[in-house]
Amino acid sequence: MPPKVKITREDIVSTALSLVREGGEGAINARAIATALNCSTQPVFSNFSSMSELKEATIAAAYGLYLGFLEREDGSGRYPKYKAYGMAYIRFAREERELFKLLFMRDRTGEDISASPDFEASAELIGKMNGVDIQTARLMHLEMWTCVHGIGAMIATSFLSLDEELVSRIISDLYQGVRLRHTAEDD
Repeated sequence: MPPKVKITREDIVSTALSLVREGGEGAINARAIATALNCSTQPVFSNFSSMSELKEATIAAAYGLYLGFLEREDGSGRYPKYKAYGMAYIRFAREERELFKLLFMRDRTGEDISASPDFEASAELIGKMNGVDIQTARLMHLEMWTCVHGIGAMIATSFLSLDEELVSRIISDLYQGVRLRHTAEDD
């Protein structure tokens, strides 16, 4: 009798990510995963106690991919660190449309939406760059992020197509306006 092939949690999550990339968040279901892995649904439910747990693991894996975009853009040296984060966010929206939607455009009702570590790191960076307190830095980052998210959402949904050079210019203009607003003497 041939040995049974062991389907791991990583195999299942990787397959779930592929299904999301192809068909959006709604494509995650046990039958589709089993079909893609050429197995029954049993490995899905022996590795995950529920589809909610699988979805959470898929979201965590997608978030890890997103953080990789941040690291690569920052490491490229093409932009200052803070701008690199915004450019990476938009690149993720462009290159991983469905994963972007899964992470940043899903209904978050009932979820803990407190500030993430990357939000806090960005706020701390703004604070240091501009000599403002952490509350002001958080507000500055929130103002920037809402605009950058808007660009990302328009790109991810094919509502708008902007080339990287124009996106870079828009982000610079936004940042300079927000910075001026919060660091001006006559505030």
